[in-house]
Amino acid sequence: MLHIIWSIIVGFFIGLIARMIMPGAEHMGFILTTVVGIVGSIVGGFIGRLISPPKEGQAVHPAGLIMSIIGALIVLFVWGKIG
Repeated sequence: MLHIIWSIIVGFFIGLIARMIMPGAEHMGFILTTVVGIVGSIVGGFIGRLISPPKEGQAVHPAGLIMSIIGALIVLFVWGKIG
């Protein structure tokens, strides 16, 4: 349960950072910003694991926060092109 709450909190802040970096006015509320952050974290984690697989037994990828922001930027870019 705590993992889900932590993912929501971190996802919200990742989404906020990505929205500050990405130019343009996205009219998103709290929930959509959080979803962008969470999906961005998943996309960033996937890209990070493709580039550099974690060592055996390593739970957290070293570039997790940076890759989460990059993943959220990718999600915002795709969202802007689709919507």
